Amino acid sequence: MTTVIELVEHAPAVGVALPDGVGRALAALRIVDAAPDPYSPGHWSVRAGSTVGAVTLTVPGHDAPLTVRIVPKVPVARLFFLLGYGLDPTGAWRDGEVEVAEHRDLLPALAHAVERQVDRALRQGLLQGYRVTEETSPVVRGRIREAEQIRRRFGAALPVEVAYDDFTTDIAENRILRGAVERLLRLPGVPREVRRRLLHQRARLADVTVPVRGRPLPEWRPSRLNARYHHALPLARAVLQDASPEHGLGGLRVDGFLFDMNRLFEDFVTVALRDALRGSGHTARLQDGHHLDEAAAVRMRPDFVLYGPDGIPCAVADAKYKAEQRGGYPETDLYQMLAYCTALGLGAGHLVYARGNASHAVHRVRHAGILIHQHALDLDQEPAGLLADVEEVARHMRNA
Repeated sequence: MTTVIELVEHAPAVGVALPDGVGRALAALRIVDAAPDPYSPGHWSVRAGSTVGAVTLTVPGHDAPLTVRIVPKVPVARLFFLLGYGLDPTGAWRDGEVEVAEHRDLLPALAHAVERQVDRALRQGLLQGYRVTEETSPVVRGRIREAEQIRRRFGAALPVEVAYDDFTTDIAENRILRGAVERLLRLPGVPREVRRRLLHQRARLADVTVPVRGRPLPEWRPSRLNARYHHALPLARAVLQDASPEHGLGGLRVDGFLFDMNRLFEDFVTVALRDALRGSGHTARLQDGHHLDEAAAVRMRPDFVLYGPDGIPCAVADAKYKAEQRGGYPETDLYQMLAYCTALGLGAGHLVYARGNASHAVHRVRHAGILIHQHALDLDQEPAGLLADVEEVARHMRNA
């Protein structure tokens, strides 16, 4: 039987009875914080951080797999809004209405949402396109690859090394969808009805190549021809990102899907700020590289830098997926923002948190006159209210 550990994001640690081999494997994956309980032999202390989702471990020598489920603190519908806002440049998800049906757990909701989007993309049939194919052929087709023919055939007339454009359904867009469907079918906790529909989508994509694990995903570009795929592809790519473990070392098998809430919150804040400041005559750059020192030895990369029409930085912001604690926010965040402002020659900087006791606080740095603003976004509110709070942060940045 499968052992299941239920955790909540950033909640206190729980004690779990685990074989030492399984506990060590879980600790090595660093999905959660896991350590032996010094007072209870055979027990481990397990605590979730900012990673949410589910993962199943099958450890060699142990018959029973271990499934770890980590529940996000924000509602699943709100999580999908944050995810969609950062992923989808077309704005298709920005109404907060990503379809998750009645599902309240992350993985069932994810599988349902992907299957619905894939179904909509394929209703008119599979998209076709031209793909360059290189192969060895008994007849000449397309153009002869002369260098390969000489290197591999040593002057022989047949077979021929050729390259040609093939009009096929085995293109990047369909490969991404097929890979996401295959991945979801391996995830733990996908409801039976959703799994049945995913199997139907796999049958529709049967002639499409599955992306190889560990290799870069196929590249695609939005166009008028693939417009009906635009909603499905960003979510399908999210399913296939590197943050989702598929296998481990030493025979350890890992299947699962994980979201890093730190990255998800950062992506949402920076993209939403960029949208809020569009049309102001300024240019926003995300993760723009700068240096702290004159020798350019200490590199820094603020989440968001706003440049004026003259190309000079005029505002900086950093997103922190943290909630204010009883003693306030970590002081190290203030030091980091002070370094950003000093290096960029700015009189103010902005820290944007996931939640706080006050929506806005300001600290004036002694002997420097630099203002450090701390903003708090309430992720439990509706998307309209959340975006209004981001607009307020943007207003402070414009005024600075």
